Amino acid sequence: MTHIHYIGKKIPQLFHITMIYTIHYFEYARDFHFDGERHDFWEFIYVDSGNVDISQGSRKITLTKDEIAFHRPMEFHDVHATKTSAPNLIVMSFQCRSSAMQFFSGKVLHLNATERKILADIIKEAKGAFSSSVADPYLAEIELSEDGPAGALQLMCNQLETFLILLYRRCSTSAKAVEDTSDISKMTQINNRDMQYETIIKYMADNVDKKLSIADICHHTVISRSQLYRVFRNHGQESVMETFSRMKIDAASHMIRETSMQFQQISEALNYSSLQYFSRQFHKITGKAPSEYATSVKAMSERDT
Repeated sequence: MTHIHYIGKKIPQLFHITMIYTIHYFEYARDFHFDGERHDFWEFIYVDSGNVDISQGSRKITLTKDEIAFHRPMEFHDVHATKTSAPNLIVMSFQCRSSAMQFFSGKVLHLNATERKILADIIKEAKGAFSSSVADPYLAEIELSEDGPAGALQLMCNQLETFLILLYRRCSTSAKAVEDTSDISKMTQINNRDMQYETIIKYMADNVDKKLSIADICHHTVISRSQLYRVFRNHGQESVMETFSRMKIDAASHMIRETSMQFQQISEALNYSSLQYFSRQFHKITGKAPSEYATSVKAMSERDT
């Protein structure tokens, strides 16, 4: 019998979460303001919809949809609704002494579809892990649920560490590609891809009430089909039409929350072919029928349930 001497490898941890202090998903009122605080642990704020004004130390920033900002320990931070919308936010604070966290200090980053899905999964897990509400932004201590799912808190930590690793990997790789290259054309190519993506996103946002085809988007943003597909592959797992469909449903969700329009009126305003098709698309993207969504402002935490 052959005896093999196996040698294990200790797993280095790029990010190691040792404590979770708060986790919230809630909708601010239009005139909400939080005057600010400091604490000795990390915190991030992510905008699921709308926009907010925040402080990052002495720096004033407006965060828009799908953007995330990190506050390092003892950094002053506040948040103010801009009075133009009732934004949905995720705020999470945690202890992580890993040196790699410094990468996020002072940054505002745009999340892709994979990263957004992980945050949604964290919120879903939090609803089972804690007896206290995730919709209370003033809660100072989260209460563990006595009958919560096994390993829920550990799974949340694992999901948060995965989120940080993927975000760090994607954003630091992009930054390194620019910093390390002496090839100006390569830098221009990276910048152009980002500019093209933002141009396409703005065009779709400005025309969210219309029926757009790939041909329409290519024509109005002066880009070929192959380049259009390439730009979106570089920015996440969503295709261009998946992104546009989500933008339309985001607009519909906003209308449901902030207007008295009937579902038929919303469907017509966003140029859906029928109320039935609008309802199917709404359910496909949010996991809820429009009528179900109308009863809750926590659509993200309910998604895929």
